[in-house]
Amino acid sequence: MSEKVTIKVERKTLHLPTIALRGLVVFPNNLVHFEVGREKSIAAVEWAMANNSNVFLVAQKSMDTTDPAQADLFAYGVVAEVKQVLRVSEDLVKVLVEGKYRAKLTELDASGDFLLSEVRPAPVRPGKPEEAVETEALLRALKTGFDEYLGMNPRLGKDVVFAIVSSDDPAFLSEYMPANLLFRYEDKQAVMDEGTLNGRLKKLVEMLRRECQVMKIEKEIAEKVNESMDKNQRDYYLHEQLHIISDELGEGDDTHAEADEYRRRITELHLAEDSEKKLLKEVDRLSKMQGSNQEATVIRTYLDTCLDLPWNTFTVDDLDIGRAQQILDRDHYGLKKVKDRILETLAVRKLAPDVKAQIICLVGPPGVGKTSIARSIAESLGRKYVRISLGGVRDEAEIRGHRRTYIGAMPGKIITAMITAKSANPLMLLDEIDKLAGDFRGDPAAALLEALDPEQNSTFNDHFIDIPFDLSHVFFITTANDLGSIPGPLRDRMDVIELPSYTRVEKYNIARKHLLPKQLKACGLTGKVTLSQSALYGIIDGYTREAGVRNLERTITSVLRKCARKIASGEVESVSVTGTMLEDLLGPRFVKPDFLNRTNMVGVANGLAWTSVGGETLPIEVQVIPEGSGKITVTGSLGDVMKESAQLAVTWVRVHADEYGIDPEKLKKCDLHIHAPEGAVPKDGPSAGVTLTTALVSCLSGIPVRGDVAMTGEITLHGNVLPIGGLREKSMAAYREGMKTVLIPKDNEPDLYDVDDEVKKSLTFLPMQSLTQVLNAALLKPQNAKKTKAPSRTHAKKKAADAAIVPPTAEKSQPGAVC
Repeated sequence: MSEKVTIKVERKTLHLPTIALRGLVVFPNNLVHFEVGREKSIAAVEWAMANNSNVFLVAQKSMDTTDPAQADLFAYGVVAEVKQVLRVSEDLVKVLVEGKYRAKLTELDASGDFLLSEVRPAPVRPGKPEEAVETEALLRALKTGFDEYLGMNPRLGKDVVFAIVSSDDPAFLSEYMPANLLFRYEDKQAVMDEGTLNGRLKKLVEMLRRECQVMKIEKEIAEKVNESMDKNQRDYYLHEQLHIISDELGEGDDTHAEADEYRRRITELHLAEDSEKKLLKEVDRLSKMQGSNQEATVIRTYLDTCLDLPWNTFTVDDLDIGRAQQILDRDHYGLKKVKDRILETLAVRKLAPDVKAQIICLVGPPGVGKTSIARSIAESLGRKYVRISLGGVRDEAEIRGHRRTYIGAMPGKIITAMITAKSANPLMLLDEIDKLAGDFRGDPAAALLEALDPEQNSTFNDHFIDIPFDLSHVFFITTANDLGSIPGPLRDRMDVIELPSYTRVEKYNIARKHLLPKQLKACGLTGKVTLSQSALYGIIDGYTREAGVRNLERTITSVLRKCARKIASGEVESVSVTGTMLEDLLGPRFVKPDFLNRTNMVGVANGLAWTSVGGETLPIEVQVIPEGSGKITVTGSLGDVMKESAQLAVTWVRVHADEYGIDPEKLKKCDLHIHAPEGAVPKDGPSAGVTLTTALVSCLSGIPVRGDVAMTGEITLHGNVLPIGGLREKSMAAYREGMKTVLIPKDNEPDLYDVDDEVKKSLTFLPMQSLTQVLNAALLKPQNAKKTKAPSRTHAKKKAADAAIVPPTAEKSQPGAVC
């Protein structure tokens, strides 16, 4: 080998087969094995083996170059001896070479079967004697740098570490270290290009320091990442394990397959272009997510909600008017005018199915059948029935839904009801629409405007689904107890149908035909218990007091439970309940007649009032305190309007005192006390004006007021009688309390059309235009009047005490009365 080297050095210039290396730099005195795959490189190896020649190994500048020229190769390489060749395949050869000495490429011939280079040996110049100290310092720095490098990269081979640590030869280390340490091939080539020993040592020291700094920063980054990623990695691994388990169980979630299914379902709906585009965009987002992603769950919920909506699903309306009437008559007794109004609405729908229908609003006291009428209408039409309770709803989002940006967002009540109905044209009942309330979260009544407006609801936009949905095919019915509590814009969109209070006879028939059979079946007493006519009337008159029949049904159920106990214990096999048995079963009757002027009395007049649960009687008492200062006292929880009516009555009486034999001087010296019994119940309104005036004139003149007359009407300062509201409910109260005559304003005569026929048969309605006519009809003529003492304070206190001990079930605590 030494002879060959001597020859090469003597010849100076050599022509050797050349192998261009990719990403590899071979140094002298180092054994290296690598793979050769290019045809010219394999040919160079084979020629060298055949001719016992060395090869020139030089790195190419770019690893991507496949057919390198001289410009693509570095200038310096190494002359090496081929030690071993192993052909792996036709296209791959493994070669073991040993580097001999450094050489410089002067010329390259690439025209033959292999690369042929003209090279000139280029040994490294050793340090000068005066540079020995510098060399020693560089050698120490190199050893120190290697110790630091070794501390950060402990996975080096033991033989490499031993060779470097045990050697103090700078020439050896300058070739061995770059050949065996993990430096970039560009850095190794930089060492190869350096022609001086100290220059090489400097580069090695710089390389070691740079590598140590890089590894240190890399270690710090890794530690920070590990700290921040520990929990995420743990969750990730757990999720991956969960996915694997789910896949093994056949429960894996493939978002791509899921997205394809969503696309198919959306396409089959044939939605509007914008709506379909929006849904498909959400599907595309889902397909790019992992199945366990939280956002993917939100998108699934949104898509499922949209796809569950009945976009194009309709039921066929059955507009048989005769069948509808049979169903209404079957389910409800009486209510003739209400049924006729509903049948008229259905008839219009039959003749003009494409006309946008008005929203129906059923208004009436509790328990008169508003909700059940809506259910009967749905049955007669063959439509799906859904009910939304609006009582206490105060958040606009409950109507229009929440935006999906909020956690736990969901659609509003209307869209949820449509999903429940599974039909695009159900009958939707908006129950208790007058109980809506607004606060800082918005006004739900305003949110209903779009849904209930026939001109807008074809593009109803719920905040959650955020695409238009057609509500124009929905048959909306609303219910309310008090029409005045519904906001004006909302009330304007509805066609109001008022349901009256039930009469005594109607309650009896409802109990006999509907309530009693229903509760007998519910209690398992069919055929075992009967209630006589006297028993049902006894319950109606003595144990319930209401406009509807809810408490009547509860009381009947209470009677049946007591009968069931007797039958279940074996005491009897059947029970027939009569009127005389009620007190044994239910206790003493607690519905007493109202405190009314049932006899011809002085200073007491019977008025009528309206409440949200039906009509009520409102007696007015007046007492005169002879020795006083003209002071007027008004008691009984009266509102400002009613107090003003009392002032009007007093003024009118003072002006017309002579006409009724009242001494004007007496009025100046006496005090007046006006009282409306049941003082705990608030009362207000102008329609008690005629009652107040009648009681005042009676008390001051001593003329008794007829006990069978009730009255209502607003008065003016000149004694005119103005119209009032709620005549139907007020007349029902007079009928219930056994009055014979009702004095009403002349302008309210048209309202008698809506009064129940049974009430009109039992009562005499006298239209009045002035207070003079009212007093002539209500006061007994002086020549026919019996001298009757005005009720004493003791009598009034006794009546008030009687009212105070009425049990709560008698419902004496009514809502505020409006006169």
